Formats: sequence, C-alpha cells, structure tokens
Amino acid sequence: MALFLALVLGVSAAHKAHSPTRLGAAAARLAGVSLPAGQLLLVLTGAAEAVAALCLILPVATTAGATTAAALWTAYALALWRRRGEVLDCGCDLVDRPRPIGPGQILRAALLASLALALALLPAAASTFSAEALLAALGLFALYLGASEILAIPRPAWRKS
Repeated sequence: MALFLALVLGVSAAHKAHSPTRLGAAAARLAGVSLPAGQLLLVLTGAAEAVAALCLILPVATTAGATTAAALWTAYALALWRRRGEVLDCGCDLVDRPRPIGPGQILRAALLASLALALALLPAAASTFSAEALLAALGLFALYLGASEILAIPRPAWRKS
C-alpha cells in the first residue's frame, strides 16, 4: 500500500510541477483564494506531496509520510465537498476537464485519505518492499488511473444522476 500511495503522491507532485499555471488557478478556485495565493498553495502542496511520497518509500518514515498524505487528501476532499456541484477544473486529472464536482471526486480523495490513515496506523514492520509489492503497486496504480478516466465520463448510461 505504501508504494501505491507513494506513486499517487509522486505523480501528483510531478503533475503540479509540470502544469503550474493551470493547477495554480484550479487550487485558487478550490480553496476560494486569489490566484497568487493559489499558486503558493500549489507549490506548498506539491512539496508536501513529494516529501510524503519519499517518506512512504523509506521504512523508517512510513508513518510520517502516511500521516502527511492523509492530511493532504482530507483537506482536498473537504475542498471538493465545499465546491460540490460547481463546474470547474479541480485538477483531478492530467488534462483540463471542467466538470461538475460530484461524489466520485470527493470519495476518491476520501478513500485515499482513509488508505493513508490505515497505513499510518499499521506497525512499521508491515511496510516491506519486494518485487511483488512493486508490481502490485503498479497494478493498483493502473486501476486507479482507469477509475479516474471512468469518473471523467460526463453522462454514462449507467449513471442515473
């Protein structure tokens, strides 16, 4: 689980570094602050994500990384919940996709926060790394990206809302 969460955090931090203009504006809208404050918030959260990802791959710092990740994703879930129903680019995807903030985006952040919190509460010995753990993390990350793409479908036939 630590490797999967580290992948999510690492890709998120890299994404923030790659698209600072778009994601700074998204952060400002989500947080309800000015554009300069949104840019600062983007830099701070990107740095916190990078540090948390690094901590998650270091067995002695897993608890610190997981706790930081849980706090970040909880804050993100709360910001999304506050903006639920509004049409905006939440920065949830690798591309600019303005859409209504719905339960899927909120639950995704809340689920990641829950996984990180569960990891923080596990004994340190539970964080072992192996080739199998890496492959499992990569597989779970692929499923995570696939689920994100499914959430991006505007009005799928199976969704009743």
